[in-house]
Amino acid sequence: MNGIARLVASWRARVALTGHSMSPTLRDGDWVLVDPDAYRLRSPTPGELVVADSSAGPVVKRVAERLDPTSLLLAGDAPSGGGHRHEVVLAVSTVSGRPWFRYWPPGRIGRVR
Repeated sequence: MNGIARLVASWRARVALTGHSMSPTLRDGDWVLVDPDAYRLRSPTPGELVVADSSAGPVVKRVAERLDPTSLLLAGDAPSGGGHRHEVVLAVSTVSGRPWFRYWPPGRIGRVR
């Protein structure tokens, strides 16, 4: 896929973040471009950011652990009140891409890692 096609695909898959579970990496109100092909040929590994489809809509989390061949433990970067990170277990098949570039707000534009 050429650069223009990749950018168009990322724009179509963009996500607006709500909540504080990914702070300080991503914050409430950040908008990110998503590479929908990032995990097409391989599964995400611990430490990588993913966008996954949940019953509440798309979530952006970091892979904390691969539980088995079909499940991932995803966690936010920010600890919750009890010192634990916001965690969710989702199927690998729910992963729809990797956030790679924050384009909003203007003061926070840049690559996401």
